[in-house]
Amino acid sequence: MHIPDGFLDARTAATAAALSIGGLGLAVRRARVQLPARKVPLMGLAAAFVFAGQMLNFPVAGGTSGHLVGGVLCGVLLGPSAAVLVISCVLIVQCLAFGDGGVLALGANIFNMAIVSAVGGYAIYRGLHRIFPGERGRLLAVAVASWAATVAAAVVCAGQLALSGTAPWSVTLPAMAWVHMLIGVGEAIITTLVVASIARSRPELLDAARPAPSRGAELLLFGGLIALGLALFVAPFASALPDGLDHAATLLGFAARERHVLAKAPLAEYHLPGVQSPALATALAGGIGTVLMFAIAWAMARLLVRAERNGPQPTEAPGA
Repeated sequence: MHIPDGFLDARTAATAAALSIGGLGLAVRRARVQLPARKVPLMGLAAAFVFAGQMLNFPVAGGTSGHLVGGVLCGVLLGPSAAVLVISCVLIVQCLAFGDGGVLALGANIFNMAIVSAVGGYAIYRGLHRIFPGERGRLLAVAVASWAATVAAAVVCAGQLALSGTAPWSVTLPAMAWVHMLIGVGEAIITTLVVASIARSRPELLDAARPAPSRGAELLLFGGLIALGLALFVAPFASALPDGLDHAATLLGFAARERHVLAKAPLAEYHLPGVQSPALATALAGGIGTVLMFAIAWAMARLLVRAERNGPQPTEAPGA
C-alpha cells in the first residue's frame, strides 16, 4: 500500500503531510507522558518485526500479494501513540533507504498506515475487547480490528487517488477495497497468531497491570532473532506478485504515473548492491534494515522516555 511519487497531486500530498505532521506531534506528546520505560526495548523489537514482516509478501487471489502493516499489532503491544511512531519510523526508513514509497507521498503513507490503520484499528480493538472480554475476546478483537484497519487504510488511499484525479472514485474504491479485504484476512491471521503467542509466553506485555518479570534480555534476544531470521531467511522467498496498490494501478491504467523525485535509494528494491545472488542480496538488505529499524526505534523511545520515570503506568494500557 506504499504510494509512490506521481500518484498524488501536490494539494492532496500536502494535505496528507500536514495531517501526518499534526498526528505525529500529538503522538510524541502523548508518548512522552504515557510510555513506560520498560517498553523501550519493545518499541525497538516492534519496529524490527514490522519491517521484517512487511518484506514477506503473501499471495492472494487474482495475481496479487499483500504484506503485514502491523498497526494493530503495535497498538496492542504499545498503545496507539507509540504505534503511530513505530510504523512512521518503518515507513520513513523504507522510503529513504529502500525506495519503498514516494518521498512526496510519505505524508500520505504515514497517514494511511500509521494513523488510520494504527489508531483506527486500535480503537476498534479496544471497543470490541470491552464487549468481548477475556483471552478469546482479545483474540477476536485483534482479528476483526486488523482486518478492518487494513480495509480502512485502503479506502482512504483510494480517496486520495480520486482527489488527485488519478482515477475516478467509482473505480478506485472497488479496486482497492476488494483486494484489501483479502489482504486483511492475512493481516488478521498473522496479527492474531503473534498476539496469541505473546499472551501465552509473555502475558505481561499485553496487560499493564501485571508485574513485569526480569526477563528483558531474554525478550530482546529471542524477539530480535525472530525478526532478523524473518528478514534473512524468509524474505528472499516472499511472493513476487504485485501488491494491492500496484495491482490496482496496472488494472486501472495509472501505473505509468509513477515518478522518482530523488536519486536511487541505497538499498532499492531491498537488494544490497554488489551482491550477485538475488536471494543473498535481499537477505542482507533485510538484515541491515531490521537492525537499523531496531536501533532507530530504540533510540527514539529512549529520547521519549525519561529514565527516572519508571513508576507511572500508561493511561492507554495496551490490551486493557
